[in-house]
Amino acid sequence: MDAHRAETSNAVGLTPDYADLHLDKQLCLALQVASSLVTRIYRGLLEPLGLTHPQYLVLIALWERTDRCSMGDLRRGLCMDTGAVTPLVKRMEVAGLLTRSRDVVDERRVWVDLTASGWALRDKVLAVRRDVVERLPLSGNEIAAMRSNLQSFNAGMLASTPPLR
Repeated sequence: MDAHRAETSNAVGLTPDYADLHLDKQLCLALQVASSLVTRIYRGLLEPLGLTHPQYLVLIALWERTDRCSMGDLRRGLCMDTGAVTPLVKRMEVAGLLTRSRDVVDERRVWVDLTASGWALRDKVLAVRRDVVERLPLSGNEIAAMRSNLQSFNAGMLASTPPLR
């Protein structure tokens, strides 16, 4: 083998020393592709409702609560930083899906409440979620197991990284 070919072989990871650098060994890529493919399904189904996937998640976070939700609660529940949640919620407020109001006791706290329009989307969004599940190449049990594994993974990662601001 000539020197150029040996150098090229090493560069593309054909030696055992570099086996971990193959694309099929990358958890980050597998997670990114899976997220992108699932989000693409959601995007197509949510678009006719005038919703984005992040807005869908905000609605779910608000629908599942029995008490009021602050911006901080929302940020923590969605694992998003303030810089991402604030413009998202502002756009949803402009769209008439929710309202924001300052707490009368602690002005630093901002409450997020669904409007009648936000509540009215619940049945349509439930249908979207069911449609997405039907399109996934997994059984209900496989989806539940994958979600559980990813939730455990995420909890471990969050416990070992600095908190979101």
